[in-house]
Amino acid sequence: MKNLALLLAFVTVVSAQSQEFGQCGGIGWTGPTTCVAGNSCVQLNPYFFQCLPSSSTSGSGGSTSTAPAALPTGTSTASTNTVAKGIGKLYFGSATDNPELPDTAYETILNNTGFFGQITPGNSMKWDATEPEEGVFTFSGGDQIANLARANGQLIRGHNCVWYNQLPSWVANGVFTAAQLTTIIQNHCGTLVSHYAGEISSSYAWDVINEPFNDDGTWRSDVFFNTLGESFVPIALQAARAADPKAKLYINDYNIEFAGPKATAMMSLIQTLKSTNVPVDGVGLQCHFIVGEVPTDLETILQEFVALDVEVAITELDIRMTLPETDALLAQQKTDYQNVIAACKAVAGCVGITIWDYTDKYSWIPGTFPGQGAACPWDANFIRKPAYDGIIAGLTA
Repeated sequence: MKNLALLLAFVTVVSAQSQEFGQCGGIGWTGPTTCVAGNSCVQLNPYFFQCLPSSSTSGSGGSTSTAPAALPTGTSTASTNTVAKGIGKLYFGSATDNPELPDTAYETILNNTGFFGQITPGNSMKWDATEPEEGVFTFSGGDQIANLARANGQLIRGHNCVWYNQLPSWVANGVFTAAQLTTIIQNHCGTLVSHYAGEISSSYAWDVINEPFNDDGTWRSDVFFNTLGESFVPIALQAARAADPKAKLYINDYNIEFAGPKATAMMSLIQTLKSTNVPVDGVGLQCHFIVGEVPTDLETILQEFVALDVEVAITELDIRMTLPETDALLAQQKTDYQNVIAACKAVAGCVGITIWDYTDKYSWIPGTFPGQGAACPWDANFIRKPAYDGIIAGLTA
């Protein structure tokens, strides 16, 4: 009986711990906050702490790579943004986030305008961060990113005004009349965009509408569509235009990078908005890809969007793999990055490329896709990978 009690006690302790690659903390998390043996709980972003193997964690962001030192690295000495601008693109950029900025090694590379001429705040301009209570706005996080960009002479992509996710509860769970929600959207988008007017317009873009469609091309069911139908889109776009007439206004989504119902739905929406004189200037293709699965018709899709009298941008590029990294996976990732970049290069209306953070140390991938990662052109130790060479080849070949 004593042995049984000890066994039960052990099982209880283990069950109260998160497994390897499981969540162990973050804003709103109510589950286990410790990890099974051999793992450490690492903050990947304020919303997601993850159990990572102790041998692969590093600093506050942790390493997502288990690669041995013998794996190949990048060899190009060219600089991404310099090369991109040299072929007529507006920028090569990176997403970033406020918790990463105290990391001086990280910020040194981010601040290098040879690498990055544009940055996107990953979370600090979203609704939950900027209007947590109705009518109560806070811009401290967004201002930190904007001030950094201004000091560096970098462009900013505003991200985002209206999205079904990361909403404060007063919006997500609110019960509104159509008139009430219209006013709420107008006030939120107008206040947010006007706060950064002049800074955002210099980078050209606000992701005014983010991810409005399901993969089958139907509209997402959320407080906006359920209350207002499709009209929430022009309401937000018109509010953003009034707040900053110079800013380029985008609709941003994933899985529209290849022919299918979602791309068709986005093209139909753009045509409808254009035909009714609703302001829309661009389409953002996120491009969260898997190694070996980059769509072969990406250039065609980019051209088809441009033909609708909008510009396009690759807004959130990363190409993930199942860990651990291998020579073969890194070689394929290099080819994949080259093909994506080459598709944008080939389309005059593709104005720029943004990677969704430049280093595996702060990638969102492991927190969302356990067991996958190594999606960025720099590894967790800020060493350029073969993928970096692929980017340069895509811009120059």
